Amino acid sequence: MYKEILVYLDPSSDTASRLKLAAALARSHGAHLIGMEAGSGEAFEGEWLERATQLPDLFHEAIKLSGVEGHFVTIDRWMAVGRHEYAHYVDLIVASQPEFEAKKLVAAGLPEDALLSSGVPMLLLPYGWKERSLGERIVIAWKSGREATRAVHDAMPFLTRAKKVTAFTFGPKPDGSGEEPDALVAHLKQHGIVVEASKWWPNTAALTPVDALFACLDTQDADLIVAGAYGHSRWIEGLFGGVTYDLARQPSLPVFLSH
Repeated sequence: MYKEILVYLDPSSDTASRLKLAAALARSHGAHLIGMEAGSGEAFEGEWLERATQLPDLFHEAIKLSGVEGHFVTIDRWMAVGRHEYAHYVDLIVASQPEFEAKKLVAAGLPEDALLSSGVPMLLLPYGWKERSLGERIVIAWKSGREATRAVHDAMPFLTRAKKVTAFTFGPKPDGSGEEPDALVAHLKQHGIVVEASKWWPNTAALTPVDALFACLDTQDADLIVAGAYGHSRWIEGLFGGVTYDLARQPSLPVFLSH
């Protein structure tokens, strides 16, 4: 269970649906919800000023309607590091891709620096995401490594509630006893989670890992992807681990990421 959830809030058009989802998650997990102002300096200027100053009221109205406990946090928007420090003390972060209008309205370093530095998993919503099911049909983008393993364990509260979980693996089959994703399927079975293994997608020049993931029929039916986040640089510079960069910027599905 996630007992404290943090949601980043800004005046972009995505904020209302992001907040509604975060409040619903807090209600289903019996969690305390923290709304954090995440606007840039430009978010408090011109046409955006009114929406930016209404964020506390928007947050308090959302938790009232959802019947959850929570509080709103304002941090000096010129000191983004404060947001990252605060993120150490929650169980899950809810954020959106800073695309289009949001690029100029979201504080520098969010959400990528928070994901890389906080040690906390992040539920990243694609730009323009509208309210619908989330976490009922999950695809795990699996590769036997630290980050993907961390993501699977961080996502246990979602995985244990899902109606369908599929393990997708891309690349050459390993030799010896470490067959993937059979070992993952067996491991999650110990947690009472029934996992189906997707057909193996070989690593060829024809498809990128993300292309193969979205070509997978199981992914076409999915409402959440669980993946490890790789890399050490900000994805806005195009250096966020290649595959993770592409996955985080795809426009279709929410992604649960751990680093």
